[in-house]
This record gives sequence, structure tokens and C-alpha cells, in this order.
Amino acid sequence: MAEPLEDAVEAEDKKVALLIAILALFLALAEAGAKNAEHHATDLNIESSDLYNFYQAKKVRSSIDETAAQTLEAERGVSSDPQVQAAFDKQIAAWKAAMANFERDPKNPEDSLAAIQERAKQANEGRELYNRKLEHYEYSSGALQIAVVLASAAIITGVAALAWIAGALGLIGAALLGLGHLAPTLLAFFG
Repeated sequence: MAEPLEDAVEAEDKKVALLIAILALFLALAEAGAKNAEHHATDLNIESSDLYNFYQAKKVRSSIDETAAQTLEAERGVSSDPQVQAAFDKQIAAWKAAMANFERDPKNPEDSLAAIQERAKQANEGRELYNRKLEHYEYSSGALQIAVVLASAAIITGVAALAWIAGALGLIGAALLGLGHLAPTLLAFFG
């Protein structure tokens, strides 16, 4: 008489073991997704920082040229010699041309101040997107880890409710994994 009961327990254990294997698979995917998102977020953070630094360096150089041109314009009136004034005018024009090149670089339009700022903004937005993905993957990983523990406890204790809770947490973890991959901005409360 004990044999049918043992067979039922063994069959239930196999189902829970299969649940654990599926949870482990989703956990591995969540961990891989988190690592990938973290890597991309770091890369984009570095790119954004580099671009903002490049922008600031060009802006400082432009401001120095502007200040020099304004200073020379103020000093231009001191001399009445036409050759000196022509030299002043030539230098002022050179500094103003340099300022214009910083604003709108004709040789490298992508290095114009506005273009650099836009690229930095895009890198920032990309970093934020990958940070949102990372949050989803981490929540997913946490839910899946707890689910694996509960499913393991279900086998040891024989309490079927633990397996059901593990399955529910596994579904939540899988849903968060999917949202992290497909729609990381959908759940605004995660960031």
C-alpha cells in the first residue's frame, strides 16, 4: 500500500525538480542580461563623460579666444598707426574665426559644440536605458533565486504550497526578465 504513495511523492519531486531546472535557466538568463546591461551602461557612461569633457575643453578654448579678441579690440584704439591697427584687426579676425570653428567645425561637423553636446545627451539616455534594464534583471534574478530556494524546500519538506509559491515567483521573475529585455521603461516604479 505504501508503494503508490511513494510513487506519487517521487512523481511530485520530479515535477519540482523540473521546476527548479526551469527556474535555474531563467536565473542564468537574468544574470547574463544583468551583466550585459551593466557593461553597456558603463561604456555609455564613459562615452558620455568623455564627450562632456571634450565639449567643456572646446568651450573653454572658445571663451579664451573670445576674451582675447575682446581685449585686443579694446586695445586697438590706443594706437593710431594704421599698420598696428591692421595687425590688431588681423589677429582679432583670426580669434573670431577660431571661435566660429569651435561653434561649427567645418572640417568635422560632428565635433561642433552642439553636435558634441547632442552625442553626449544620447549616450546619457542610452546609459539610463541600460540602467533600467539592469534593475529589471536584478529584480528578476532576486525573485528567481528565492523561487529556487522555495522549490528546493518543497522537495525536502514535502509542502506542495512552497512549490506553488516558487512557481508564482518564477513567473514574476520571468516577466521581469522579459520586461527588462523588451520594455525596460514600462514599469516606472523600478527606477
